[in-house]
Amino acid sequence: LPALFKQELQNTEAEEGGTATLRCELTKPNAPVEWRKGNTTLYPGLKYEMKQQGSIAELVIYDLELDDS
Repeated sequence: LPALFKQELQNTEAEEGGTATLRCELTKPNAPVEWRKGNTTLYPGLKYEMKQQGSIAELVIYDLELDDS
């Protein structure tokens, strides 16, 4: 069975230059998660950090810009 969202992403507000953390909960622990912005897959680096612990997946976005919305 595929992993489904147990709890979906919530809208988050943050200030330009700051940091935002997006979090979702899945029905399967440690299911592979691919973070996307539109059709673009996001990868870890200076801008993005991906974390996963059990069924909770997080995307941290650093140095926020208007384009990140």
